[in-house]
Amino acid sequence: MQVLAEGTAPYLPVDPDGFRAYVRDHKQRTLTPKLMSAREAVERFVSDGDYFVYDCNYFQRGPSTLIREVIRQQKKDLWVCGKFTYVDVGLLVGAGCASKVDCGFFWPGATINNAVREGRLEVFEYSNVVMTLRLQAGAMGLPFLPVRSFGGTDGFAYSGAKLVEDPYTRKPITIVPALNPDVAIIHVQQADMYGNARVFGTGIAHEESAMASKKVIVSAEEIVDTDEIRRDPGRTSIPYYAVDAVVHAPFGAWPGNCGGYYGSDT
Repeated sequence: MQVLAEGTAPYLPVDPDGFRAYVRDHKQRTLTPKLMSAREAVERFVSDGDYFVYDCNYFQRGPSTLIREVIRQQKKDLWVCGKFTYVDVGLLVGAGCASKVDCGFFWPGATINNAVREGRLEVFEYSNVVMTLRLQAGAMGLPFLPVRSFGGTDGFAYSGAKLVEDPYTRKPITIVPALNPDVAIIHVQQADMYGNARVFGTGIAHEESAMASKKVIVSAEEIVDTDEIRRDPGRTSIPYYAVDAVVHAPFGAWPGNCGGYYGSDT
């Protein structure tokens, strides 16, 4: 495949086979209880230097309880997958937790601008759909996915995307590298103690984030019985075998909203 142009930004190394091996060796298929506190979950599964993804944002079903715990524990040098976000990234940067951001939607502000100006933060540009497709590629076990957007934009030059010759049509097409984050944190409406999780209403990439990541922490408004999950399995968005920790976190998206539970307080 001929590369016609490529962005200059670094990206998380693409290793689909390595990710599959990690899942095979570390993910349990047995129904093992995973309930724990936010403190224990973050201590065990979020490490300094991790590539860190979360679904949704500060205003809409964002994992606010877990993000505050990451800040409280002063995790360092995180590389953040920042899609549809700006407040969350600002909090993580302001707290000294994040040093790199793959940016989908961004609202710079003084905290982020100052961090970039002072060399404490690197920002790599993508788009919301591109970041979601990168996660989808990671979840599918692919090294990249082609996209019909992003090529020819200013952001392309500051990303890890490549412009290649499509081997079928011989026309230029943009490809973006897969993402297999070290850890994902996701807030859901309901989960059982094993990690079967339900998301109601709006979502961005909760399924892709869970299936693409090595470690997954789910926080839930409600912990429901597994018999309830089994009565209606079609409502399960994230399966138990993708999840490493379950945190009972009522108002876990506050001050944002959580569809069907409470509205935004911002």
